[in-house]
Amino acid sequence: MLKLEQISKTYRTPDVETRALDAVSLDVAAGEFVAIMGPSGCGKSTLLNILGLLDSPSSGRYEFFGEQVAGASERRLTALRRGAVGFIFQSFNLIDDLSVAENVEVALIYRGASSAERKRRVAEALERVNVAHRARHLPQQLSGGQQQRVAIARALVANPKLILADEPTGNLDTANGDDVMSLLTGVSRAGTTVIMVTHSLAYAACAQRTVKLLDGSVVAETRLAA
Repeated sequence: MLKLEQISKTYRTPDVETRALDAVSLDVAAGEFVAIMGPSGCGKSTLLNILGLLDSPSSGRYEFFGEQVAGASERRLTALRRGAVGFIFQSFNLIDDLSVAENVEVALIYRGASSAERKRRVAEALERVNVAHRARHLPQQLSGGQQQRVAIARALVANPKLILADEPTGNLDTANGDDVMSLLTGVSRAGTTVIMVTHSLAYAACAQRTVKLLDGSVVAETRLAA
């Protein structure tokens, strides 16, 4: 379970101070699928980065699966992030000179798995997202939809407790976007917590709950069909 209490984030330069988040409180249950919406610049990405332990709040409390992590050391945050979080990005973030299988395997390199274990889990992850036949290809040899499937496999291969998806359908056509949403819905139903930033009302409707941000604050929450 994730629990944010009065989380604020302020960025400062010598000339300006910008408050990206303003006293955000939010609870996310284990296995819940939550969509985060709002206009550009409202704090969505900042919130996702804090949820994923990529950034720390300026103030407030954050309980990450039972552990208070606001103010935790970078070493501890890195360990928690590697062990519990999978990320999916709009731009895929695949490594161009690695094969599909190698891109997915990267997520296991720092987890101490043997070579045989890594190979088995990579094969299972690629099969799960229907790109096993592309395992030896390079990212540039794939379509956008296939690249996003590989990115999802990379996020899933370590069996994380939490998947964070930042506009995962933003660079895809409708058919591929629908496929990605089907995968994320299936992941959630299997018990993994999924939090997705999206501008699409149709895709937000795939989630169990929509949280709307404006000017760094939560302004509305809508419970949708499970």
